[in-house]
Amino acid sequence: MENKMFCYQCQETAGCAGCTQSGVCGKRPDVAAMQDLLVYVTKGISAVAVRLRSEGQPVPFRINHLVTLNLFTTITNANFDKEAIISRIRETLDEKEKLLSLLKDPAGLPPAALWNEEESHFPAKAAVIGVLSTENEDIRSLRELITYGLKGLSAYSKHANALLEEDGEIDAFLQKALAATLDDSLTADNLVALVMETGKYGVAGMALLDRANTKAYGDPEITKVDIGVRNNPGILISGHDLKDLEMLLEQTKGTGVDVYTHSEMLPAHYYPKFKQYPHFAGNYGNAWWKQKEEFESFNGPILMTTNCIVPPKDSYKDRLYTTGAAGYPGCKHIGGGIGEEKDFSEIISHAKRCAPPVEIERGQIIGGFAHAQVLALADQIVDAVKTGAIKKFVVMAGCDGRARSREYYRDFAMALPKDTVILTAGCAKYKYNKLDLGCIGGIPRVLDAGQCNDSYSLAVIALKLKEVFGLDDINQLPIIYNIAWYEQKAVIVLLALLYLGVKNIHLGPTLPAFLSPNVAKLLVENFGISGIGTVEDDIRLFFGEENR
Repeated sequence: MENKMFCYQCQETAGCAGCTQSGVCGKRPDVAAMQDLLVYVTKGISAVAVRLRSEGQPVPFRINHLVTLNLFTTITNANFDKEAIISRIRETLDEKEKLLSLLKDPAGLPPAALWNEEESHFPAKAAVIGVLSTENEDIRSLRELITYGLKGLSAYSKHANALLEEDGEIDAFLQKALAATLDDSLTADNLVALVMETGKYGVAGMALLDRANTKAYGDPEITKVDIGVRNNPGILISGHDLKDLEMLLEQTKGTGVDVYTHSEMLPAHYYPKFKQYPHFAGNYGNAWWKQKEEFESFNGPILMTTNCIVPPKDSYKDRLYTTGAAGYPGCKHIGGGIGEEKDFSEIISHAKRCAPPVEIERGQIIGGFAHAQVLALADQIVDAVKTGAIKKFVVMAGCDGRARSREYYRDFAMALPKDTVILTAGCAKYKYNKLDLGCIGGIPRVLDAGQCNDSYSLAVIALKLKEVFGLDDINQLPIIYNIAWYEQKAVIVLLALLYLGVKNIHLGPTLPAFLSPNVAKLLVENFGISGIGTVEDDIRLFFGEENR
């Protein structure tokens, strides 16, 4: 059967090989084509920006922001709106022409830096510049590994930028690396080095966002979050953008409308500043993939600030709003750029016409164990390790997803020896954060640091423990890495961990389809990366025969 598209950037890609007829995520072939073209023109403008810098000329911040927003738009489940994507392509081409006019010498620029056609030519161009246009499978694999890591890095940069924090060095690297994926003279060894450099800037990007979040909202603290409902109408906010949440909470003050978080927005409750809003009611539901049922029962409007969008049911599509990089055709998009106040009056008015949410569960969940909070408990944790009360930590950060194979992570958490503590971040937590796994000396056995970018906290904690215990190597710590991945933000987290020297990471539920056999072999031989097995086999592997 002839390919109508090709995409293999997420874990759920068809047959763990690639989506060729339509996306498992719901992405149509025509949308996939425009996303491919958006990535291509973003690489093109990046090549021009790199040349400008080499000539000693400044690159405007608006170009940095354009590049990161473009890549964020193409992350899995972020934007399904073909017209919005075409608009971004057009804007990028227009901005590229302005940059080209500033160049002293455009000679030697790659074709992507010079291409510019009318919209009627977009489909034909998209058909010849997609992933498979790189014929060598190892070069293709490394280019895509870099590109997907840069997509994740762009998401984190975008969130920091929304809080008016910038790092020009990160933006310059992003553009340099994007341009490098167009360079046919680079060897596999050159690209492997660039993969590691991408990990270096992944650490820097997560650190930037961590500083931005804590500067704006305070250090996360241990918090119990309600998962029931109140009797007021509500707005459900999903995604990752804390600035959008802040604006929504400010605009809903005194309106009689409550605000609930969903999925990756749960950790907002851990920040001190957000606790000043009495109408910040709690968290509703679970991970992103359950939204069809949960959005329907919520009754009120939903604001998607980023991924992950599941193509909505007609029963609530008119209640689904998007903003930022997110988009879905037929759903209202609320505009507003960096430093601008977004107007959420329409969604607030909509909420007032809706019934309160239907209760789907009740109780509380606990979180807020980012690096500052955990380090405040360092003496208690170190003592528990030294006395043997805690034998091992298991990093189970990452993403949740629809596949039944992901039940492995719930079962694995339940099968862990009682003297282990789970360190988590991202929506992977929903597989086990409502289980009663108990405590060790008052320390909960699930320590949730926050959103996927808060995997940075887990790295900071590990590095601090390495220092406290006087170890030479981070891999000497009693820490196991059993990480679930789904999309491109998980890729930059993985590359960041590799840059920090972490080895023997177990990645599941499947290894990425975009890793060619040779690239996968390289990761196995140099970093000990492997997949997962059965729960029983992995418990035996990590803890020995006595814990079977």
